[in-house]
Amino acid sequence: MIKAFGSPSSYVQGSGVLLKSDPYLKGFGQQPLWVTDNDVYQIIGQRLETYLQGAGYRVTTVKFSGESSTTEIDRITQIGQDQHVTVVYGLGGGKTSDSAKAIADNLNLPVVIMPTLASTDAPCSRLSVIYTDDGRFDHYRFYSHNPNLVLVDSQLIAGAPVRLLTAGIADALATNVEAQAVAQAGAKTMLNEHQTLVGNAIAQTCEDTLFKYAHLAVADVKHHVVTRALDRIIEANTLMSGLGFESGGLSGAHAIHDGLTTLPQTHGLSHGEKVAYGILTQLMLEGVSQARYEKYFTLLLSLGLPTTLKALHLADATDDDLLSAAKAACAANDTMDRLPFPVTPADVAQAFRAVDAYTADYLAR
Repeated sequence: MIKAFGSPSSYVQGSGVLLKSDPYLKGFGQQPLWVTDNDVYQIIGQRLETYLQGAGYRVTTVKFSGESSTTEIDRITQIGQDQHVTVVYGLGGGKTSDSAKAIADNLNLPVVIMPTLASTDAPCSRLSVIYTDDGRFDHYRFYSHNPNLVLVDSQLIAGAPVRLLTAGIADALATNVEAQAVAQAGAKTMLNEHQTLVGNAIAQTCEDTLFKYAHLAVADVKHHVVTRALDRIIEANTLMSGLGFESGGLSGAHAIHDGLTTLPQTHGLSHGEKVAYGILTQLMLEGVSQARYEKYFTLLLSLGLPTTLKALHLADATDDDLLSAAKAACAANDTMDRLPFPVTPADVAQAFRAVDAYTADYLAR
């Protein structure tokens, strides 16, 4: 049996670190292709650009369209080729991170990920989730190495909307649920090898951290303050979840997320919000005890994450709609087959309804 563990070459987290980043960045050359979006540019990008220019960097700034699609990745790759850049920076959320990794791979250059949110575990991994131009899951794209540097400014994340932090908590909460299923199945991870003890242990530590500090961190972000609790949740959402999902493996929850993206009604929801429902759906498929189900359910419910079809904007979804999403979740290029038992689209469609029914029953008690 071959086992594998992956991680970024360096991970740096701290308050205000982006505007002190030259010591971490200078080894990658001074001609970066910098991928960001208009909102992020206004929040921090303009100050960072000024800082970098003052340190001698010749920055090529490209505004990201918001979708990590092949079309957008190819567009920005061409700009990087034309400008003869030496490194790719991705400043923004999960789709910006995934696009930056793909662009760097196209250009055969190092990549630095600068997440502005703790809303997904994308920054640390050696894969990208590629979507169609209209926002449906298309495929996973894999690379030979993880990012060269992940640079996380905790003060910046403290200023982001609470909804995005809770979405990251949901994404991170899936890490151990899925990794344990992969372990039971003896299946391969996202590195296409078997789990190491370290990968599995990180997934467990990620979950433990979330249950201990999630509510404290949410309260901190509401008031835009950086505390040790928030720092721990940022690390759990970003580093622990990133290492845990990649070296521990994905299974049902993320496959269910991918299936839900095929329903246009869900496109206004974040990645983590759909994953939250995916966690509960996976637990229904596993047939876990009520006590185990409620451990995850009550945390997600208390954080205002989706536990009903209505919250997914699917209150009026037909059985055919749900079966269509379930078929996509069970597609051959996804990870449903890494559960330790066979799953059919009909099973998933029933589990979608079961989660909704349980929430209604719980709230009516």
